[in-house]
Amino acid sequence: MDGRAQRLRQARIDRGHETAAAAADAFGWSRNTYAANENGNAPYSYRRAKAYAAAFGVSAEWLYDAAGDARVAGADGMAPVIGYVGANPDGTVLFALGHDPAQLAPIPPGGTAQARALKVSGHSMRGVADDGALIYFEDQRTPPSPDMLGHVVVVETDTDEVLVKRLLRGSKPGLYDLESVAGPVRPDARLRWAAHITAIIPPFQARRILRDAA
Repeated sequence: MDGRAQRLRQARIDRGHETAAAAADAFGWSRNTYAANENGNAPYSYRRAKAYAAAFGVSAEWLYDAAGDARVAGADGMAPVIGYVGANPDGTVLFALGHDPAQLAPIPPGGTAQARALKVSGHSMRGVADDGALIYFEDQRTPPSPDMLGHVVVVETDTDEVLVKRLLRGSKPGLYDLESVAGPVRPDARLRWAAHITAIIPPFQARRILRDAA
């Protein structure tokens, strides 16, 4: 077993999942794929490392190539601000631009080390979150659940977009309609994961609590 596979196994055990199959079931992963990644038969990509790291509460860089500390940013009580959410020029799509976090914000009540924040840019989300607000979610990378239907949630599509949308049923199982706060509905999207919004911090308070990342 190579080092990358060993780190994945250790992260899974430390997170409290007794078996590879149990972890795969908990997060909606293929049992065969995860087992092959953990036993070293199929080395996993950095994208996959990010998903595993978010689920197990470790750093993706450490998990992938042993770089830095295994501890995630949230372990010190702060959540990384992972991007901006707003409207593109034609006003139809709410999106997030991922980047290395330049800012951190305190984990909200009830949050965990997997807490992440998006900063609202512009006025396309008026009625949900104003310009400069923070939107928090737990980065668990699990499939949409029935209790998310009808609610505004954070999702990642199979085209690599991270969106804030109201989740609706699509035309058949496995597909979802994504309703914008302002703009048309995107029909029959395929999603990699979805997460409830756990907190929204108004702009005035957000300005007071944001900190620059070291």
